[in-house]
Amino acid sequence: MVKIAFNSALAQKALGKEVPAAVKDPELASAPAGSEGSTGRCLLTLLGIAFILSGLIVGGACLYRYFTPKRLYHGAMQFNDVSAGAGGESQPYYLPRVEEEVEISDSMAVISIPPPRFRPGDPAYILHDFNRKLTAYLDLTLRTCFVIPLNTSVVLPPQDLIDLFSQLMSGSYRSYLVHEDLVVTERIDDIKPLGFYIRRLCDGKETYRMQRRSSLPGGGIHKRSADECFTIHHFENKFVTETRICKA
Repeated sequence: MVKIAFNSALAQKALGKEVPAAVKDPELASAPAGSEGSTGRCLLTLLGIAFILSGLIVGGACLYRYFTPKRLYHGAMQFNDVSAGAGGESQPYYLPRVEEEVEISDSMAVISIPPPRFRPGDPAYILHDFNRKLTAYLDLTLRTCFVIPLNTSVVLPPQDLIDLFSQLMSGSYRSYLVHEDLVVTERIDDIKPLGFYIRRLCDGKETYRMQRRSSLPGGGIHKRSADECFTIHHFENKFVTETRICKA
């Protein structure tokens, strides 16, 4: 009988050449696939975090713009009605006085006008939207809104308004009266195009568009009865404005 013997060292060496490294070490085989998967997950996570942060930044900017408290100022002006004295009538010893509280931001100003004392006039809110170039009057007696283009020759820009009321907070200011005559022209059924600020002020209230009487055909020389008109005294400049709003 012939015995055939193999050298175990040579057999192991031969087998070692044939066995792949991946079979020897399973962790090495799975390493490339796992690395690619973890890289993809990291990218998705980073994209998700960036998306959330951008949403927070945009949302925070909107909240800051619309809902953060504005700077509140209080001021008063005494005024002399020059037109009343033109006919020879003497001015009263005690000059009329207008008081206001105003909230001012870079894009808007809201003026709160209390009921006047010892003279005719309605309490009101007046909102100036500097971005949309619009002014809205909310008559608190009628619970009605009236909208007209912003009169930049009367209303100071935001920073100048802040400077004016900063001076007024140290004491009252003596000035003169300017008359403004406005006429209601049409009803506004959809107030959304008027912007966020006016929509918030006039929501749920009848809203009308106005024009200055001087811009109407013929100059609007016909007079209106007192029952069809109401008056608001206010100031957004170094003088007091008497705004008279009448139905067309």
